[in-house]
Order: sequence, then structure tokens, then C-alpha cells
Amino acid sequence: MTIKRLGTITFSILVVSFMGILMCVGLLFGEDNVGIGDSESTGGISVSEEVLKHRSLVEKYAKESGILEYVPILLAIIQVESGGTSEDVMQSSESVGLPPNSLSTEASIKQGCIYFASLVKRAKGLGCDQDGIIQAYNYGGSYLDYVSKNGKKHGLSLAESFAKEKSGGQKVDYSNPIAIKSNGGWRYNYGNMFYSSLVKQYLTKTKFDDKTVQGIFDEAFKYEGTAYVFGGSSPATGFDCSGLTQWCYAKVGLKLPRVAQDQYDAMTHIDLKDAKPGDLVFFHSTYDAGTYVTHVGIYAGDNRMFHAGNPVGWADLTEIYWQQHIIGAAQYKL
Repeated sequence: MTIKRLGTITFSILVVSFMGILMCVGLLFGEDNVGIGDSESTGGISVSEEVLKHRSLVEKYAKESGILEYVPILLAIIQVESGGTSEDVMQSSESVGLPPNSLSTEASIKQGCIYFASLVKRAKGLGCDQDGIIQAYNYGGSYLDYVSKNGKKHGLSLAESFAKEKSGGQKVDYSNPIAIKSNGGWRYNYGNMFYSSLVKQYLTKTKFDDKTVQGIFDEAFKYEGTAYVFGGSSPATGFDCSGLTQWCYAKVGLKLPRVAQDQYDAMTHIDLKDAKPGDLVFFHSTYDAGTYVTHVGIYAGDNRMFHAGNPVGWADLTEIYWQQHIIGAAQYKL
């Protein structure tokens, strides 16, 4: 569903009434509803503006490679590899047998996405975890075979033993704060055994104390920064607001109707002051949809919601626009 977003001032430029849309769904909880708790920000360092300048190209080639949900990780990889400032921003030249820094920026991003997609496919076939995929971007695909034979789950000890084997036990000084905290400041002289940790520090995450709620938000966060797509209801198509909420709820086994009005009708209505993270927030008259309810977002606590705007991301419910259109919150009926 599309909505008319209020004009906001961003970087001192007045953006007036552009179509954003929001029909995302959140979780609801009460007596016969799923219980949820508070949230807290954990870890995470934002990637630099230099890196964010490459987002559109990353999204383009991630979509071509079928890994659009990994855009936040790909941006974090760029941060670690180059800070977004060198030509070969993803340092992907070597993955096609070329010397380092051989590719242009766009070619580097394209090849980096192709390479990462190949690691995702390989990891899924072997049953390896996501952290293993990230580490394999640095070590190479053979690391996934190593992970598969050693419990299928990446960890620093496993990355360390792999590097020790490949380097013949040769150590080098490494003054990165993560290494200093871990072992005083060294690594084996093969790749970077701390690579997964280096990348993950740029993946800002919000933590919730309920597994179901965490599952919903973890899925939703995969699409942060992606463009709104009217009628979209999957990663392949992109999302509109209700498409995103329906998809994220389904990932934790909760069924929602397809459109915002029907989602509202299927839930238990509550006042916003009683809403908890995971509950849904509904809005009226954001555009002419022929229904009362025209937009939905997932409540995250502290008057914030995560929704399929344009792009998908966060919104402050205390802003005048949302206050003018808010209906209230709702909880999922079990």
C-alpha cells in the first residue's frame, strides 16, 4: 500500500509529500496473545557515509545475484575492506584470479555480490551458518568445507585453527582493538581470523527479550534501506507495508492477511500507550486506498516503528504526520 508521507527536512532539503508506504505488520501480545518485552540497542557501529554512497549499486547487484537480504552485510564488508574510499571497494579482484585492486568500483561491487552469493549457496548446501559465510569472504570457500566438518558453526577458535593450519603456525602482530581484547594483539599470517567479528561490528542490531519478537525484527531488519514496492510481498519483489509485516510474521509461524485493513480487522485493538515491541501500529488516510486503514508498521517501543516506507526503515511516531494519521495499536490473536 502506498501512503503520502509528510514533507520532512533531510540534509536541509525540503522533501514534500512523496509517496512512501507503510503497511508493515508487527506482533501483538496480551492474555491470548504472544507476550513480548522491552528492547535495547546492542553493539553496532554505523557504516560511514562513504560506504552508504554505494548502497544503490550494492542493492542492484545483490538483487541480480539473489541476495538482496544480505545488503547490510555487504555494506559492512565494504566498510571493512576499504571504508568505501578505494576503487576496488569490495576487494573482490582476487576472487576472479586478478591482482588486488584490479577492478573499478562498480565491477568490484558486482563481483563481490557474485562471490558472496556463491558462498551463500555453498553454505546452504553444507548446512553452515551465516557467520561462516562472512568469514569465508575473507578465507575463501574452502573455509566452509572446514566449518562443515567441524560442527557447521563458525567461531573464532575454528577460524584460528584454520589460519594456523594454512599459515604453518606463523603469527604476526595485529593491533586491531578486537584482536587486542581477544589475545593481546596478534593473528595467524593467513587472511584475518577476526574477519567475521570485524564485519559484524557494523551490523547494528536491536535486541528484544522475546524470541518470537526477535525473529520478526531480525527478518524485517534484513530489508532495511530497500525501496518500497507497491504490491510487493517478498524479498524477490520488494515490499509494501503490509507485505513486509505479513512476510516477517510468517517467518515465525504467524499468519496475517495480506492488506493493512484486513490485518487490522484480524487483531485485538489497543491504545498505543499499551503497545509492546512486536505489536502493530495502524494509520488512516495516508492515501486514497478505498479503506479506512491504509498503513501499518511494527511497533518497537519508545514511540518508534519499523515499516515499509520509502525506503524500508524506522519512523518516529511522535512526528506530526504520524500523529495526524494514527489509529492505534493492535495485538496478534493466537
